[in-house]
Amino acid sequence: MGSFDKIQSREAGLHKKLSAKQMSMIAIGGAIGTGLFLGSKFAIGFAGPAVIISYALGGLIALTLMGCLAEMTVQHPTSGSFGAYAEFYIHPIAGFLVRYSYWSCIVLAVGTEVTAIAEYMKFWFPDVNSWIWIGLFSFSLIAVNAYSVKAFGSVEYWFSTIKIFAILVFVILGIGVLFTYGNISKIEQHLFAGGGFAPHGFSGIWTGVIISIFSYLGIEMIAIAAGEATNPEQAVKTAFKGTLARLFIFYLLALSLIVMLVPWQELIKENSTSPFVTVMQIVGIPFADSILNFIVIVAALSSMNSMLYIATRMMFSLSRAGEAPQLLGKVRSNGVPLNALTLSSAGIAVAAMVYVVNAETAFPIMIALSMFGALFSWGTVFLSHLGFRIHMQRKGEHIKFRVPGFPFISLAGLFAIISILITTWFTPIFHATLVFGIPFILFLILMYSLHNYLRKNKVKQLIHINQYTSLVLMIGKQFLKFTDVSKI
Repeated sequence: MGSFDKIQSREAGLHKKLSAKQMSMIAIGGAIGTGLFLGSKFAIGFAGPAVIISYALGGLIALTLMGCLAEMTVQHPTSGSFGAYAEFYIHPIAGFLVRYSYWSCIVLAVGTEVTAIAEYMKFWFPDVNSWIWIGLFSFSLIAVNAYSVKAFGSVEYWFSTIKIFAILVFVILGIGVLFTYGNISKIEQHLFAGGGFAPHGFSGIWTGVIISIFSYLGIEMIAIAAGEATNPEQAVKTAFKGTLARLFIFYLLALSLIVMLVPWQELIKENSTSPFVTVMQIVGIPFADSILNFIVIVAALSSMNSMLYIATRMMFSLSRAGEAPQLLGKVRSNGVPLNALTLSSAGIAVAAMVYVVNAETAFPIMIALSMFGALFSWGTVFLSHLGFRIHMQRKGEHIKFRVPGFPFISLAGLFAIISILITTWFTPIFHATLVFGIPFILFLILMYSLHNYLRKNKVKQLIHINQYTSLVLMIGKQFLKFTDVSKI
């Protein structure tokens, strides 16, 4: 297969400015955003109180992915990340497909976050046009990402700190309310009345798992950010271990409190923005709903910030691999690939158009469109990990960071992703996932084939040109010898 160093060397020019602390916050911060604060509303609508099981199953898949990715990232820290791993351990076409699929997923997810922010701002400013908020927040975050990677890391660190602190406060308040305001009979009533714990059965729980995967989307960002970490090996190990506990605390404990404190039917009402805000409104803690609304906006901005960064690096990696225009692989003196950032902001425009057409369904439509790239990328990570382990064993190379359970974790993760992808076809809200995804993959395969054809023919053309040039030079030399005046 050759050496992985060639792939890493293509991506020179990025600045290694992210600390271990910032990397940890990117890992957990990327996975706590609109998917939790707004996406959980849709998951509760399908699963009811059993949303806890949905997010537990989704969390297991996410942690399995994180383990596989951590192994490969510690061994090969590069901004190409799982695109580079797929290229090296599966096939170059796999790297091409996963890079573009993931890039499209993240670009569309950026649009998801900005539509959510527009919805959240209605809580305070119901009469202000949403275009204002979309434009204002988008411009601000693009400017942060364009300034420097250090600026991105600092902003993301504080964004993540604020929302993690807020969830901890929410959990503490929730537990306090349960012991002072609630009682066992009310908790039982909230969990088991109105259709039971799982009102729509296992199908509802499984649909909730699909939404939970979108909520956890972003956990893989640490692997891409590792290419710009000061000490990638230590940063990835620390972030992986910290993420294990934090995700279960922030997601499962917070969601458990939500469905215990308030009847699940109240959480999914049309006029509600986020289940977190709804709980605070119903419980009646002064100003808590406004504070929580501020937090969910920070969470959306944080995710949007991270996703702009990740999409930019993935497009940069594509360019350096010769699979996107060279212009997109250029790096400014501050270490930022500005052209790639500009293109990666396209999701904001897509979201704005979808929002104009139908503001009420904009968020679920954007989730459905971005889900294909997420699932395809996650599935490829599991497949790459199988190839990685086989390659390392065959070469007898030492694995710097090993997660137990191989090959079970890789195979189980791959099976889960394939099952979820198939399920989206039979779920009306996610039907657009494969309707968009299948033609998109076929288009990418066509583009890859065309790209390869043109590249090979260009090489052949250059060979012919070189042969022709050599012939002309040879004839020229013979002519000069024949007409050498010094011999006359």
